[in-house]
Amino acid sequence: MANVSHSRGDITSHPDAPEMQARYDRVLGGRDVVLVDGPVFLLGLYCAVSPWILHYTTSQPALVTHNLIVGIAIGLLALGFTAAPARMYGLSGAMCALGVWMIVSPWIVGTNPDAGVIWNNIIIGALTLLLGIMCVGTASRNTSR
Repeated sequence: MANVSHSRGDITSHPDAPEMQARYDRVLGGRDVVLVDGPVFLLGLYCAVSPWILHYTTSQPALVTHNLIVGIAIGLLALGFTAAPARMYGLSGAMCALGVWMIVSPWIVGTNPDAGVIWNNIIIGALTLLLGIMCVGTASRNTSR
């Protein structure tokens, strides 16, 4: 009987390996989607629902609307980074700006926010700024190739 099983050798000897690698690099743009885009989306989702998680919907109605809108914006940026990275990574600076805005927003948008609301927005803002800087780094690394 003939041996029809595939050997478990190195795929580099496969005749289509260079084409498959080029296609993979083209689709991903040479970046790791999960390390940046996933956390950005989760952060936007948390930002949008944080007023209900921390129960300040009645004490800070302006911040409820604010966090909902900014959270949706961060989530949409993350979806854009995943769907069209070549076009969207130019907006990485906007994510940094959203992070800085989230840090200062409790005092600008809110009225006498308590410590929990302030710390919530500072942490969301700092993480958004950090992930935005990572996106800027990814964008600059991809454009320098």
